[in-house]
Amino acid sequence: MSHRQISFRAAFAAICMVFMLFISGLYPAAVHASISGYEFVVLNTFSKTLNIGDEFYLAAVTSTGKKPTFSSSDKSVASVNTYGKVTAKKAGTATITAKIKNGEASCKIKVNETTVQLSAKNISLEIGYSAKLKASVSTGHPVKFKSSKSSIASVSETGVIIAKKAGTATITATADKVSVGCKVTVKQPKLKINKSSVSLYRKGKVKLSATSTSKHAPKWKSNKKSVATVDENGMVTAVKNGTAIITATVDGVSKTCEVTVKKPEVSFDKESVTLIAGKQYQAKAKVSSKNKPEYSSSNTSVASVDENGLITAIGDGKAYIYAKEDGVKARMTVIVKVK
Repeated sequence: MSHRQISFRAAFAAICMVFMLFISGLYPAAVHASISGYEFVVLNTFSKTLNIGDEFYLAAVTSTGKKPTFSSSDKSVASVNTYGKVTAKKAGTATITAKIKNGEASCKIKVNETTVQLSAKNISLEIGYSAKLKASVSTGHPVKFKSSKSSIASVSETGVIIAKKAGTATITATADKVSVGCKVTVKQPKLKINKSSVSLYRKGKVKLSATSTSKHAPKWKSNKKSVATVDENGMVTAVKNGTAIITATVDGVSKTCEVTVKKPEVSFDKESVTLIAGKQYQAKAKVSSKNKPEYSSSNTSVASVDENGLITAIGDGKAYIYAKEDGVKARMTVIVKVK
């Protein structure tokens, strides 16, 4: 190399140094140079702190005027492309180097760990209720919500939790591969029924009511529909004498009421009556349930009876008239004589 070329390079290097000294007032610079070759690289900064996902351009000036080659000591932490564009990828440190043949300069990159904070660490809900979980991310990046048991508590993209059944689940909020959790406890509701036991006669009705802390309506059920039925509103109807259990259930919690359908007492006002053939007599049956009894005759050729208890004497002899209600019978003796 001639003395003139050496002088030219030295002058060019001096100009670059002055330029970089000027911009170094704005950005601290790092320089590495080969003195013998008068080659060096100057960067606009020697250190940079970034958040995951951040990008910036690392500007480099070389004494040769040639474009430097950029490289990263750890691409998983911070990568760099051929134009010096640095991208922060995960928490940690990496060194970005700009290099020419006989000179290089480096910039130390620190990538901060992302922090995720939730509005609550523990939430308690009853089935059917919801709550909004809010998340803040240090990088401002979007967060993804996920439930460990969506059958117990589900969560929407916006963090709305819906309690579905009793148990526990963890709602996880994740951003930049950093996750934090919120424990959700779904409680069973409290349930009360207005009566624990009730007695009725056949055809009798009673309205049962259930109150609960659940948003869902209770479901009613009878274990013996032949004895007592119940509709969707809790109205119980006695069918025949016996015992039935009426159950109200909401979200897996049940309360019961024992329904006893009582046997009625049935009796006639007279034990016996004597009639002349062709005559009639109005039997009077007393029934404690107030239900109308069913009448029948043991011998219709002697005496018949209609549905209202009106007895008609037909032929000579004896017959029994029965009044029946819910399996219970009363008997009256009818003696018919022919003139």
